[in-house]
Amino acid sequence: MRKLSYFIAASIDGFIGGPDGSGECFMQYVSGDFLEYLRTEAPDTLPTAGRQALGVDDVPNTEYDTIIQGRASYDLALAAKITSPYAHLREYVASRSITESPDPHVEIVSGDVAAKVRELKQEDGLGIYLCGGADLAGQLREEVDELVIKTYPVALGTGMPMFAADFRVDAFTLDSVRAFDNGVLVRKYLRKR
Repeated sequence: MRKLSYFIAASIDGFIGGPDGSGECFMQYVSGDFLEYLRTEAPDTLPTAGRQALGVDDVPNTEYDTIIQGRASYDLALAAKITSPYAHLREYVASRSITESPDPHVEIVSGDVAAKVRELKQEDGLGIYLCGGADLAGQLREEVDELVIKTYPVALGTGMPMFAADFRVDAFTLDSVRAFDNGVLVRKYLRKR
């Protein structure tokens, strides 16, 4: 069975962006050996334009072949006139407001997104990359098999949480931690079953 991985950027106090969802405060840290990690070990998670800029657009996917993201995340691409931001992956966008996909490569999921993810998990293939945001992660909380948290060395005080969901304790076990020269940590947690 395929796994759903929530691969997300976060501040040290657990926010994935400012109150408006913006992650611009993290961009200054995408450099050095951390950028090399993204380029060589996590290129599946990079937007297609980023893959092209880093010269890895032709690298085959090894970890993920499918992405699901929320409408607000997708809107960032649409604002830049990009209708298929992850063209190297099968793209799904969870949205109740977008009724028709602006791109034939992007499928809109307007119904039960958790049911769609369970269906995708049953298919053959690589993992499913949950790109965000908080509302979608909250809806998919029970389906998340793995958390990969890129923790940036900043505290935001307030902002968008990792999960917009009711209080509940979900147990995960630490699988790995990796530190980079600029202070970024990448921690991987596996859901306790």
